[in-house]
This record gives sequence, structure tokens and C-alpha cells, in this order.
Amino acid sequence: MKILSWNVARRQEPWRVLGEMDVEVALLQEASQPPRDVASRIELDPAPWPKPYARASQHWRTAIAKLSQRVSVEWIEAKSLDAAGDGLAVSHAGTLTAARVSAPGIEPFLVVSMYAPWRRPHAMTGSRWIVSDASAHRVVSDLSALIGRQSGHRILAAGDLNILHGHGEHGSPYWASRYGTVFDRMEALGLPFVGPQAPHGRQADPWPRELPRESRNVPTFHTNRQTPETATRQLDFVFASRELAGSVRARALNEPAEWGPSDHCRLEIEVS
Repeated sequence: MKILSWNVARRQEPWRVLGEMDVEVALLQEASQPPRDVASRIELDPAPWPKPYARASQHWRTAIAKLSQRVSVEWIEAKSLDAAGDGLAVSHAGTLTAARVSAPGIEPFLVVSMYAPWRRPHAMTGSRWIVSDASAHRVVSDLSALIGRQSGHRILAAGDLNILHGHGEHGSPYWASRYGTVFDRMEALGLPFVGPQAPHGRQADPWPRELPRESRNVPTFHTNRQTPETATRQLDFVFASRELAGSVRARALNEPAEWGPSDHCRLEIEVS
């Protein structure tokens, strides 16, 4: 089964690209409502299109798209914390979407699309930081509702967490420690990080000063001042239950010619 994870940056063109790819399921982040010319060809989860930020110019959220008749998809309804009861509660609308997928020859498993939005510290701090690890921890807490036993669960979770793996901002040990707590929590839940890592993707060249030389990170995001050729940071990650991890291969489609029409490249995930 081929699965795609992609932050589509609220753009319309990625929806058209999805229809041309040989994948069964797409886990999307920052997705806006698909254009009419492709909407009829893509089966989407039934969640509404919220506006997480009052200043947002259009509706966007995480989404899961079924792109092939070779698979069956059963979406899991998510509700607010107050309304969810024993169901799937999402702390911040638009940051997590989940579904159960199955296909001939593959035991059913859960897929989760995750997104951790940037936040600013309280005004009283006087700080100009923007931080995302708090949002990532909320997503991890919400995801934990899908785990009901210590082992044996089958979950694949992927998306844009807006954090760094194995290092901090500009080499900061402080930020490396804060970001590491998100990966540690996922590991503790039984969902280790499974990629993408080199050689399953192009590494940054020239090598970023902030990145340890032993790092296997592959850039998945470029800023407005960068291009796919000069991208340096990996913000997109794949996690899988230990029972699934050995059957999962994640690759960053981050060569300049294959990057695609977003500031994030696509993650191609194969489950065998």
C-alpha cells in the first residue's frame, strides 16, 4: 500500500497533483477545500472545513483522502474535547485526522494525519518567539486516545510537526531538548520515528551549520527565501507502531525535480 503525507500549504494545485500519483491514501496538512474540477475524483473524510486562525484567509485543516478503489477507508469522527466523550478528541480543530484502512493482503491499520501549528508565548513574557512543540504535544495527547493497549496496536502517523529532529534551532541544546521530548513521547506510546532519513531522500547541500554531521535528516521544507535546491530543514516525519515499523518504508520526494507545488515536499510511505 502506498501512502502519501504532504503539507499542501493551503494551495489548490497539489489537489490536481494528487490525482496523477499512484498512491492509495493521502495524509494532508494545511489542506484547503479541493477545487471543483478534482473534488468529484477524490473521496475525502467528512469533517467540515474550519478556520483555526481568525486571520486565516481560507479554510484549512488536516485531511485524509482516498485515491484508489484498491483500498477501503473508514474515517474516525473527531470532536472537540468537551463533546468527544470516549471518542477521538482533538484539542485544536484542524490538527489531526484519523482513519482505518485495509486492502487485500494487508491487515487493517490506522492512519493519522498530524499538524502542529506555530504559537507565540504569552504576551506577558515579552517574547518574540514562535513555538510549535506545545502544539505537537497536544497532537500526541490526542493521538494517544487511539491506543488502548501497551503493544500490538497498528498505527501509522505522519505529518508536519514544525519541530526539528536531533538538533535545535541554530544548534541550540535548549531547543534540541524541547523538541526531543515530542519524539520521546511518541516512542513511549509505542510509535517510534521511522523516517524519512537518508538515504531515503536527498540531504542538504551545502551542509547546514546547525545540523550535526552525523545527522541523517533530509530537508522537507523550504522558506520563502529558499528553493527546493537550497532547503535545509526537515519538519515532516513518519511514526509507526512497533508491530508495523518493520513493514514501513518512508522516502522524501525532495529532489528539486520531484518536489511539487508546495513549500513542503511529499513523503512517500510504503506499507508491505
